[in-house]
Amino acid sequence: MSTEVKVKNKEEKEALVKEMFRAGVHYGYSRRQRHPSVSDFIFGYKNRGAIIDIEKTVDDLDRVLDFVRSLARERKQILFIGTKPEARLVVEKMAKQIDMPYVSLRWIGGTLTNFKEIRKRLAKLADWKEKGEKGELAVYTKKERLMISREVEDLERLFGGITGMPKIPSAIFVVDAKKEEIAVAEAKVAKVPVIAIANSDCNITNLEYPLVGNDASGTSIAFFLQQIVLAYKEGLATPAPAPAEKKAEETN
Repeated sequence: MSTEVKVKNKEEKEALVKEMFRAGVHYGYSRRQRHPSVSDFIFGYKNRGAIIDIEKTVDDLDRVLDFVRSLARERKQILFIGTKPEARLVVEKMAKQIDMPYVSLRWIGGTLTNFKEIRKRLAKLADWKEKGEKGELAVYTKKERLMISREVEDLERLFGGITGMPKIPSAIFVVDAKKEEIAVAEAKVAKVPVIAIANSDCNITNLEYPLVGNDASGTSIAFFLQQIVLAYKEGLATPAPAPAEKKAEETN
């Protein structure tokens, strides 16, 4: 597994660039698919595919990891989102490692902008599951229990990854900003910072923390997720700032 590195000097940066090359982070899409907002990140083209200047991505990654550590120190949640086939399993696995909510099947509209309604569905799911564990569903007919079972399955499939999210998260991590454009748009409305792996076809203009890189390869996606998870764990190991220190930091 990759080890998270806070870039401080030339040697560390070069080592991380090599690791990113091995993971295939530098592979972009064709010139025809390139979005103008990522032009500065394109080193050149090979076999019609863009080659991403990952030395620039390393600098952005360093900034992202600092942000993630700060969230961890304050015990704040990051919602992980990755619904494309290449991302689903690794998003779920990595999110669970740090007990974070995730969406890996499909984004449900309103998850951020209408969280009050989403919370009702989460409460309903929790209620049915609790009644089932206590044997309280026995009062229903066989047909009613079957209908309840199907509803629980549907709710679990759609919302199972966010049952531990009591409120809107402090940030979201997205695999493929273009694929998850609805989630990104909702985050903007809800004023939730977005960290996103964004390939050469993505609009990074509205992303607070873009990571320009290959968002279609399992190894590249896993690389970024490992970095985020390890940075969060590192932040958890650091004591949260005292209220007075936190206020002083915000003032400065």
